[in-house]
Amino acid sequence: MRVLFTVSSWPTQYAAMVPLGWALQAAGHEVRVLCAASQADAVGRSGLLPVPVLSAMEEVLRLRLQYHAEAVRGIWPYPWLPPHPVTGERLDRLDAFDAGRFAAETEPALAESAARGFDAAVSYAGDWRPQLVLHDPGSLEGLLVAKLSGVPSALCLWGPASPHDPEHMRIVPTDHSGSFPRYGLGTFDLGMIERVVDPSPGSLKVPVLAERLPVRYVPYNGSGAAPAWTARPPERTRVCVTWSTALSTLCGPDSFLLPRIVAALEGLDCEVVLTATARDVAALGTVPDSVRVAEHLPLAALLPGCSAVLHHGGSGSALTALWAGVPQFIATFAAEQQIVGERLAGSGAALHVPGHLADEDAIRSGVERLIEDRAHRDAAARLRAEMAEAPTPAALATGLEALATGG
Repeated sequence: MRVLFTVSSWPTQYAAMVPLGWALQAAGHEVRVLCAASQADAVGRSGLLPVPVLSAMEEVLRLRLQYHAEAVRGIWPYPWLPPHPVTGERLDRLDAFDAGRFAAETEPALAESAARGFDAAVSYAGDWRPQLVLHDPGSLEGLLVAKLSGVPSALCLWGPASPHDPEHMRIVPTDHSGSFPRYGLGTFDLGMIERVVDPSPGSLKVPVLAERLPVRYVPYNGSGAAPAWTARPPERTRVCVTWSTALSTLCGPDSFLLPRIVAALEGLDCEVVLTATARDVAALGTVPDSVRVAEHLPLAALLPGCSAVLHHGGSGSALTALWAGVPQFIATFAAEQQIVGERLAGSGAALHVPGHLADEDAIRSGVERLIEDRAHRDAAARLRAEMAEAPTPAALATGLEALATGG
């Protein structure tokens, strides 16, 4: 069977799909991943075969435009303005970015570029003739191809956020290219999505208005090495700190909480392991002796030995922590991450604080609660057990094969 994946220009958005791609390949199926040229290396490192033909709007620009629009509507929840959508520089007033001028002068060229990506996907599918199409929420090319080819498709969620959340938190892009009507399908709407692969525990109640295909979350946090010390039980209580490498680019410099987190945890009777890039570590200045820095360490290798984890609400961090049964402190700076934080906090497995309210006292007391209060550990363990009961990617691959072949 030939299975076509289409993915967005943001690697963490399709990371949850990678184990399903492995399962399909291991079952003997051919898998191809349509992506932007910027993602070819990342897709290839994951063990899947990239086809770099897509050209949609870069996710950084799309998200910064979304945040500016939130601020214009008065629903941006932070005391500072979001960054300039194009330059990323700090805004001192909203009208420093002329959204109307951008729409008139720049969006047409972006729409033409996106249309070329849709056309390339349609052309490739016409030649390769896939029997099944899977796509992440940021890549509508897969849905269009499946509709035109008359084959089954599924949108693959990357975490506890859904296309069916409130519109300003929407994780599916707008079809600015007009490709759906160009190909005779009418204006894109969410009702076109027939199936959703969902890796989150059902008790999180992620809203899905299509057929839900549950799947066990299997972490893929990149291809970094796992040091030998991660296999040994820690001698002291271990707390993991992990932070987005791109959050400051998306939400502005005020979202860089690592210095505050490290300061808040200094002197706490625990071992702090910080997974960060060399650039972020350099921005910290002097790192306390109690903090172990592990650059590019996959969370799946680290979290099973941890008693708590602090992060920004990214779905990969959140689901990997649930997979490991580790309670979480989540400080968020964007709408999608806010959804993740609220849903996990509602389950009891996490504490959620809007990022601008996460001062040193809130961080330190929150981590102490996660370590000392058994209720949070028990909630995390329940969700871990629930995840383990979901169908494996291999089982889902078998079901998808039956769907595609009429079995």
